[in-house]
Amino acid sequence: METPLPFGWKPLHIDRYDGTTDLDEHIDLYLTQVNLYTNENVILCRVFPTSLKGSTLAWYTQLPTRSVDSFNTLVRRFTAQYATSRPHHITSAALAGLRQGDDEPLRTFMERFAGISVKIRNLNPEAALHSMLMTLKPGPFVDSLCRRPPPNMDELRGRAAGYIQMEEHAEFRKAIREKPQGKQDQGQATDI
Repeated sequence: METPLPFGWKPLHIDRYDGTTDLDEHIDLYLTQVNLYTNENVILCRVFPTSLKGSTLAWYTQLPTRSVDSFNTLVRRFTAQYATSRPHHITSAALAGLRQGDDEPLRTFMERFAGISVKIRNLNPEAALHSMLMTLKPGPFVDSLCRRPPPNMDELRGRAAGYIQMEEHAEFRKAIREKPQGKQDQGQATDI
């Protein structure tokens, strides 16, 4: 007897995989959507081909009968087949070459650092924290981190938020002070 789809099942809202893009991202998107309804192995396997197209769908339909006993087996075979579609992954060495620019706001640097570190698979939290401490430009924020080192990245981000707010407020005040006083000059006559 075939296992029915869960009540309320709706078609997946993901691009169907054709073998040319990141297969890990496809699997993550697939699982995220299907797990809204179920995490049953049978359903995961049954619905998976609906997320494929072209040569990947042809590959799936040519799998020998009863050669897939679980979703993990299917994923293992799928990733072996399309391993060359994986993009080159960034390593923690990418953080070593990162530096906050002299004129770069803390917010911009934190976003840049986060954008790179999130792409590093299995990044050790201690390595991320050490890299962050080594790449920040000298200043009040770094001084505070040296006086009281953060135990983890979450605390560092929380403390950075306060310094970002102070930095942006100082920039705002500076812009207000430097703004030309146009209304005062309008009453003066000019020689033509």
